[in-house]
Amino acid sequence: MPALRLLGRKWLAASDDLVFPSIFELLFRFVWLVLIALVVEVIFPVTWQCRSEGWSGGSFVRGYLCGTLALQAVLMLLLAGLAQQSARGTIADVDARRFVAPLLLVKVLLVLPEVALNVMGTMWMFCELIDCSVQDKFSSIVIQSIVLFNWVQLGLTIFGLFMVFDPLGSVNYGDMQDTPNQVRHHRKVTGLWSRRFRWAFCWLKKDEHGKEAFQQVAALLSALFRSTDLVPSDVVAGCVLLRVRQKRETREMRRIQMINEEEPIYTTDVSKIFSETPPWMNLEDAFYYLRLSIAAYGWPYVLYRHCFTGFCKLARHLTCCCCRPQNTIVTDDNCCLCHFAGFKYMSKLEADDIIFASFNNHVFELPFCVIADHERESIVVAVRGSISLRDIFTDLTAGSEKFEADGLPEDTAAHKGMSMGAAKLLKRLSPVLDRAFQQFPHYDLIFTGHSLGAGVAVLVALKLRPKYPHLKVFAFSTPAGLISREAARYTESFVLTVGVGDDLVMRLSVHSIENLRTKVIQTIHATKLPKYRIMLNGFGYALFGVPARDLESTWRRPEELEAPPSDDSSDALLIQSVSTEAALLSRNVFARRFSSARLFTAGRILHIVRRKRMGIEKKVRTQEPTYEMRWACPEDFMELQVMPRMLLDHLPENVYDTIETVLNERQSYRVTHI
Repeated sequence: MPALRLLGRKWLAASDDLVFPSIFELLFRFVWLVLIALVVEVIFPVTWQCRSEGWSGGSFVRGYLCGTLALQAVLMLLLAGLAQQSARGTIADVDARRFVAPLLLVKVLLVLPEVALNVMGTMWMFCELIDCSVQDKFSSIVIQSIVLFNWVQLGLTIFGLFMVFDPLGSVNYGDMQDTPNQVRHHRKVTGLWSRRFRWAFCWLKKDEHGKEAFQQVAALLSALFRSTDLVPSDVVAGCVLLRVRQKRETREMRRIQMINEEEPIYTTDVSKIFSETPPWMNLEDAFYYLRLSIAAYGWPYVLYRHCFTGFCKLARHLTCCCCRPQNTIVTDDNCCLCHFAGFKYMSKLEADDIIFASFNNHVFELPFCVIADHERESIVVAVRGSISLRDIFTDLTAGSEKFEADGLPEDTAAHKGMSMGAAKLLKRLSPVLDRAFQQFPHYDLIFTGHSLGAGVAVLVALKLRPKYPHLKVFAFSTPAGLISREAARYTESFVLTVGVGDDLVMRLSVHSIENLRTKVIQTIHATKLPKYRIMLNGFGYALFGVPARDLESTWRRPEELEAPPSDDSSDALLIQSVSTEAALLSRNVFARRFSSARLFTAGRILHIVRRKRMGIEKKVRTQEPTYEMRWACPEDFMELQVMPRMLLDHLPENVYDTIETVLNERQSYRVTHI
């Protein structure tokens, strides 16, 4: 940070990104240099007997060998200089790496003689234009291997340039303000992302709303990093630093709580948690409906969970097209009804209990199943979560739009992609529900879903609640950016949301991503470590956790700053390490929002976390519960947390295992105390 300037343009790489590539290439070229030196010692004396038509073949071979030897030595020195210069200074200290661009330019220019020498080697070893056969098999194999590896290395270099090429790198960003040039640049970036999506996901253009989704996602990606001058490696390094920062903040908050002698918020007593909730809001029913939510994922989830035996588990539930009746309850499945087979296997339901199943999957259109649950006397609608690229575009269409339903405030806004998905689902669902309640008029209506399916289920329920006032929603890992705050408060009476641990999606919204971007900028300016050290530390953190010494040694001291500290109150623990430049930049970026309305998680939120063992529990196995829980509010999930399990805690099987463990331990506790 900022991006590297080379050949009159900006690239999607920084001057401190060359440490590891230079070291790896240096090692390879050292091996090549040693092998070439051995070959020269063996072959050089016999090159005087080499011949070719009309010119000296020996001079040609000697020129190739000596030129390759000299070029490898020069490139090794150049790579060593690049690695040393690229490792200097912190991420924001660009002036310490001012020689990186000239050195890199020299290396780029040396590609021309390298190509010429490789052509000479190809002519010698593969084209038989020179009568200079090598009797030593080792030398012949070495030369042929070096020629081939050189072509591969040149190909990788071209691929690397393609990966870091910025099509708009020649545009001058100007200052950090929203000038007309900045607005025009934003439009160009949006158009560029849109064209990339249309090319990379050409099959999605057939969808009715595919083009609209491309434009929405392109605008979001352009707005998130407009004027930040961050490159991908900066974001990765910033996330590593945020992990250290958040652990430091957590330690400080725990110390404050210990001083204030605050009571723990979480509890392991399930009965206490649900003592003041309506009877329908319980963990047993939530566990039951979670199984139906997972079943909606169909056959891909079965194969994902059972890689080797999945097909065998599906086989007995498959229905061949020649054996299937014409008036089927399943639509948009394949010829063998694989999705339907997966749903039956995971839900453990008979086909007679399934009223309708739609597996039509397009942008803003999700599969769902309607079930007659005779045991609980309810009609259950299970909406599938994200599992395809179309679903990802529905997720990323994350702007807010007005959402209208009876009982909601007039200014209610909702996630645009999920709102459109709810509208599509409602058109297909309404006639199915009418037929179902004609057959079972005394049944209740239950909606359930996981992740994207949970968000869409909540919005559909809001639309249908005037018609079915007693409906209930069991939502799992519901996205944070779903609906306005007042509307979220309204849903607490009929929506139960269950989240586990550090679930990323439960904290994922446009605002939380924008806040994360701002914190990345501030944290990058606050660190005193070079980027290569941050990356190495990140591998260590992934394997062994964050050591206590790094919580303090990672950050610059106030006296090391070139400018006085900022007064931005959003960074209480690190604000003394953020320069004025970084604070001004982060405030400017923070003030620019892609979405005008802040969206929250719907329903009453039950947050379950793994209980930390303290004291003697770490050494002795006890019968204490594994998890603890509390009722959380949507504001608790407004900030993204960079945690080791933030992706794993969102997976439906981990949510299922967590609730199952809580219920099993509760049952065991009851048995032992009878």
